[in-house]
Amino acid sequence: MTSPAHRIRYSFADYLGLEASSNVKHEFLDGQIYGMAGGTPEHAALTAAVSGLLFAQLRAGRCRIHDADLRVRVLETGLATYPDVTIVGGPRERDPDDQNAVTNPTLVVEVLSRSTEEYDRGDKFEHYKRIPSLQQYVLVAYREREIEVWSRVADGWEQSLARAGGIARLGSIGAELDVTELYEAAEEPRA
Repeated sequence: MTSPAHRIRYSFADYLGLEASSNVKHEFLDGQIYGMAGGTPEHAALTAAVSGLLFAQLRAGRCRIHDADLRVRVLETGLATYPDVTIVGGPRERDPDDQNAVTNPTLVVEVLSRSTEEYDRGDKFEHYKRIPSLQQYVLVAYREREIEVWSRVADGWEQSLARAGGIARLGSIGAELDVTELYEAAEEPRA
C-alpha cells in the first residue's frame, strides 16, 4: 500500500482525460481519482424506479431528470461525481472546466448500498451541502422500505423520513415519491 505522502496527485484535466477514454466511471477529489463500483440489480431497479416515478411528474415542467451518466461538480470542494439521479430546475449550469458536468442540481438522489451508505450519508453529503442550488438530498434505503429526505432550511438541513405506506415530499421540484409504489416498482417479478 502506498503511503499518502507518496501518492500521485492528478490534475482535473488528467481526470477528464481518463473519463473521456474510460468505460468505467470515476470520482475526482483533491487530486485523487477513485473508481466507482458497479451496482447490484436491486440498486439498478431502485434507481430506475425513482427516475420513472419522477419523470412522470416532471416531464411538463421546468425540471429535468438525469441518470447516473450525468457528472455533477461541487465547485467549492472540487468533487466530481455521478449521483444516481440528478434533477436540475431550469437551465443547466456547466462547470467552466468541464462542459459535461453540471454545477446546479436542485435535488440529488443516492440509492444506498452496503459499500456506499457511510460515504453517501457522511462525506459525500458534506460536499453536496456546498452546492448553493441544492435544495434536497434524497437517500433511498436498500435494507428497508424507507426514503430519507434532507431539505435545506434557513439554518442548515432538516431531515424527514417516509416509510412503507408514506409519501416522501419533494417540494423543491414539486413532486413526491410514494414509498410503497417505489419499492413495488423495483421488485423482481414473481415466477
